[in-house]
Amino acid sequence: MPSTTMRMLETYPKSINLDRAKLAAAIDALNDCAQACTACADACLSEDMVAELTKCVRTNLDCADICTTTARVLSRHTGYDANISRTLLEACATACKSCGDECAGHADRHEHCRICADACRACEQACRDLLATIS
Repeated sequence: MPSTTMRMLETYPKSINLDRAKLAAAIDALNDCAQACTACADACLSEDMVAELTKCVRTNLDCADICTTTARVLSRHTGYDANISRTLLEACATACKSCGDECAGHADRHEHCRICADACRACEQACRDLLATIS
C-alpha cells in the first residue's frame, strides 16, 4: 500500500512539477529523519555521559527542525517555487550529513545514535535524489 504521503500527492488536483514518487520518498524520509533525530536527542539527554553528547544533541535538534520544515514546504504545491525547494533540499542534505556523521561517531556506544545515523543517511540520499530532478 502506498504511503499516506503518496496517497495525498495522488489527490492533488493539478500538475506537480516534480516526480511524485521521488517527492513522496523524500517527504517520508524527511519525516522519518526528524522523528529519529528528535528521539535520539532525547535519548542522549538521558545518557550518563550526556556532557559528551552535547554536540550530538544540538546537531540532532537542528537536523530535526530542518527536516520538518523541508517536509512541510515540499508538501505544498500551489504557487510552487523551485528555488525555495532546491535551497531547502540542499540545506537538509547538509544537515543530514552533519548529523549522520556526528551520530555515527557515537554509534558503537549508543544504539539510538546508530539508528539516527542510518535515518540521516537515508534522508540525505532522498534529498539528493529529488534535487537531481529539479530543473
